[in-house]
Amino acid sequence: MPVRDEGPLCDSQSIYYVYILGSISGTLYVGMTNNLHRRVWQHKQHEIEGFTKDYEIDRLLYWFSFDDVRNAIDREKLLKGGGGRRRSR
Repeated sequence: MPVRDEGPLCDSQSIYYVYILGSISGTLYVGMTNNLHRRVWQHKQHEIEGFTKDYEIDRLLYWFSFDDVRNAIDREKLLKGGGGRRRSR
């Protein structure tokens, strides 16, 4: 479970963010970081080589915050269509 669905942009080593970026043309990107402010700035400056730079994906649309990196990875995989860890009940 996320700590909160939308949270402050404060950054901490113990908080992990899964974020969704978009381009003006509607292309989406899902990523994960422990420093949302820095990572979004890097995308906006086109410092990160690859998909987001090539398609000018630099608008933060939404983010989730987590206090456990494994939960953040699971949410990122789920949003990317990869499922995530299966938990037994």
